[in-house]
Amino acid sequence: MLQKSCTDEIRLTVLHLVQPVEGGVARVVTDLVAAQVRAGLRPVVACPPDGPLAAGASTAGARVCAWPAERAPGPGLGREILTAGRLIRACAPDLVHAHSAKAGLAGRLALRGRVPTVFQPHAWSFDALEGRAAGMATAWERFAARWSDRILCVSESERLAGQRAGITARWSVIHNGVDLGRFRPAREDTAASARASLPLLDGVPADAPLVVCVGRLSRQKGQDVLLRAWRTAAPPGARLVLVGEGPYGDELRRTAPDGVLFTGASADVRPWIHAADLLVLPSRWEGMALAPLEAMACGTPVLLTDVDGARESLPPGHLPHCLVPPEDPAALAAALTTLLGDPALRAELGRTAQHRTRSVFDVTKTSGAVLRLYEELVGQPRPTTRKRTER
Repeated sequence: MLQKSCTDEIRLTVLHLVQPVEGGVARVVTDLVAAQVRAGLRPVVACPPDGPLAAGASTAGARVCAWPAERAPGPGLGREILTAGRLIRACAPDLVHAHSAKAGLAGRLALRGRVPTVFQPHAWSFDALEGRAAGMATAWERFAARWSDRILCVSESERLAGQRAGITARWSVIHNGVDLGRFRPAREDTAASARASLPLLDGVPADAPLVVCVGRLSRQKGQDVLLRAWRTAAPPGARLVLVGEGPYGDELRRTAPDGVLFTGASADVRPWIHAADLLVLPSRWEGMALAPLEAMACGTPVLLTDVDGARESLPPGHLPHCLVPPEDPAALAAALTTLLGDPALRAELGRTAQHRTRSVFDVTKTSGAVLRLYEELVGQPRPTTRKRTER
C-alpha cells in the first residue's frame, strides 16, 4: 500500500484507455476523471477524438490524447496497439485503466504487465458474439488475464460470468454509481412541466402513458425486442420514446409501429426520465446498465431484462414486477401491460427504487473505491513472472 494517500504528496498519473466513447462507458469514465481530479490525481484519457467522451473528459479536468481506434477489432488493430504503446510511454503513467474489450485488447498487448493494469470489461465481449468469434473472445480473455493486475467488474454477476467462462484472475467488484446531484427526483412543478418542455411531445396529451428507453440503438440494448412487445402492449394513446442513436437506428425507425418516437442522440436524458411513467431497458447483455440507475435515482420505475447487473440494481421486492427474461417479447409485453395499468404500483416502485439507488449507488462511493484500488495496486512490487491468481 502507498504510505500516503493520493490526496497527499503522492500524485498518481492514471491513463484511461477507452473505446467506446459514448453511452454508459463515456459517463463512467467522465465521472471517474472528475473525482480523480478532485482527489489530486493526474488523469489522462486516451480515446478516439470523435464522440462525447473527449470533450467531457477534458471539461472534467483530464488531459485528453487522441487514440484513433475502431470499436471492434479489424485490420487496423496492429496500428492501434502501436499507437497505444506510444501514448503509454509518453504519458509514463503509474497505472493504466483500460475500459471495455477493445481497449482491453490493445492496452494489454501494448503493456504486457509492465505497468499496473486494471481491465474493466463493462460487459464481456464474448456475450456480444456467437460461434467461433465468441470462442476466440473467451480464449483471449482467459489468456490476457495474466496481464491484468485486477479485473474490475461492475456487478457480482459480471464477475461470476467471467469465472464461468474460465477466466482466472484477481477480481474486484465495484458497482456503477450515479451522480446524485444531477439525477434526483423532479419537483412536482418540474415533473408536471417536463413533457411540455420536450418539443417531440407536442400534441401528445399530458395524461398519455409515456414509456422511455434510453440507450444506444444497438443489438445489445434490445430495442427491437421492445418494439415487438409494444405492438401488443401499448395502451390507447401511449407513446414509446427511444432516446439515443446507433447502428440499428435506421432499421428500428423502419419497423417501428405507431406511437413510437425517436429523439436521436441526447446530451441530457434527465427531461425524458422525469417525463416518463416507466423506463424500459430490454438488453441482451450488460455488466450493470447505468440508465436504470439514473432513472431510479430520479424516482422513475424501471423494467429490465434479467441480464448481468439487473438483479443487483433492483430492490428485491421489485423482481416479480420489473424483471423479465431477455429476448422474450411476450413476457416484456405482459410486464408492460401490468405496470402501465397500475399507477399506484408504479408510484410505489418508484419510491423504493429511489431510496435504494440513492443509498447504494452513489458515484462518490464508486470513485472512492476505485481510488483505493489504484493505491493498492501501485503500492505492490512488480512481479518478475506474471502469475494468475484467483480471489
